[in-house]
Amino acid sequence: MKYIVMLGDGMADYPVEALGGKTPLEVAKKPNIDRLARHGELGMVKTVPDGMKPGSDVANLAAMGYDPVQCYTGRSPLEAVSIGISMSDTDVAFRCNLVTLSDEPEYADKTMMDYSSGEITTAEAAELIRTVDEAFRTDKLLFYPGISYRHCMIWHDGPTGLNLTPPHDISDQKITEYLPGNPVILDLMRRSYEVLKDHPVNQARRARGLNPANSIWLWGEGTRPAVSGFEAVYKVKGSVISAVDLIKGIGICAGMKVIEVEGATGNIDTNFKGKGEAALRTLLDGQDLVYIHVEAPDECGHHGDLEGKIRSIELIDEQIVGPLLAGLEKAGEDYSILVMPDHPTPIAIKTHVSDPIPYLLYRSTGAIGEGANTYTEKTAAAGRYEEHGYELMKRLLGKV
Repeated sequence: MKYIVMLGDGMADYPVEALGGKTPLEVAKKPNIDRLARHGELGMVKTVPDGMKPGSDVANLAAMGYDPVQCYTGRSPLEAVSIGISMSDTDVAFRCNLVTLSDEPEYADKTMMDYSSGEITTAEAAELIRTVDEAFRTDKLLFYPGISYRHCMIWHDGPTGLNLTPPHDISDQKITEYLPGNPVILDLMRRSYEVLKDHPVNQARRARGLNPANSIWLWGEGTRPAVSGFEAVYKVKGSVISAVDLIKGIGICAGMKVIEVEGATGNIDTNFKGKGEAALRTLLDGQDLVYIHVEAPDECGHHGDLEGKIRSIELIDEQIVGPLLAGLEKAGEDYSILVMPDHPTPIAIKTHVSDPIPYLLYRSTGAIGEGANTYTEKTAAAGRYEEHGYELMKRLLGKV
């Protein structure tokens, strides 16, 4: 038996007026997933425990079978692991976004125009982060480049519990009331604007009509991760396929095989087909489980891109789910697949919410559950309810 988690990040949504009160999942053409729904178990599951923020870190830990209440130490340490940073017990990692702020003279009066600096390229971002590191590096503070707008700062013997605001939560809002209370963090962000606003990379971006990455935004701090080995816990060998450091970091901490896919970007231009092909290869090469993470629906949700969100769901179905399952069936492999988002990212509010999410569980060996004609928030809400997101992994593996 082969096991698949198909995680469409932020795929769930609220009814959208422009879609006649339907959600992107209801409108998207997804014949392969809907075929599974007719013979599978649909339900709702709570991936974000009470009192925790609805980040992809917490929700993906739950989807991967870990109780966030027990093992979560912060988002940035997971990304730091993926970047290859070795953290001591007293190091604190921070996510360092490259963002676009408006140009008011006072930093506190600026607006969060773009939390991703127009999906800045990794090469451009690396130049900017090197400049930031040269300007601000001390014996305690170090900056490391990641992918696109997502980077990392390490603070030796740094503080935690700062309650910093994710920039994607305040799109198009004034940053005034969301500025960090920690004076060091605030000073770094303020000074970064002066360092970056006229950097040659940003001059070139403005000349091309693109958003400049004119400030860093620090958030998501945490200490070294405390994630147990996946194979030791579940007795199966797992692989992770994702374009983002956060998910790769969880996989590395869990001792899973992290597979790089050329052209995987974390956006709607990602290599959907390549992810599906890589998933099939790793399963046929001896791995028992593959966790396929696609960031595109979430990014579209954050940008309010309704058409893109619908299309990203269709591409997951067309270029990943369909070919992957066809390949397993051709190889004579039985399989069990779990289709789910980690959290909703509603188009209307452009950020994550803690609401339970719809899931679909299917086994090729026989029908389970009552099934439904299609996989949507509405059909799932009529099915089973699971209070603890991490329990779904046991159901996928047939351990409950």
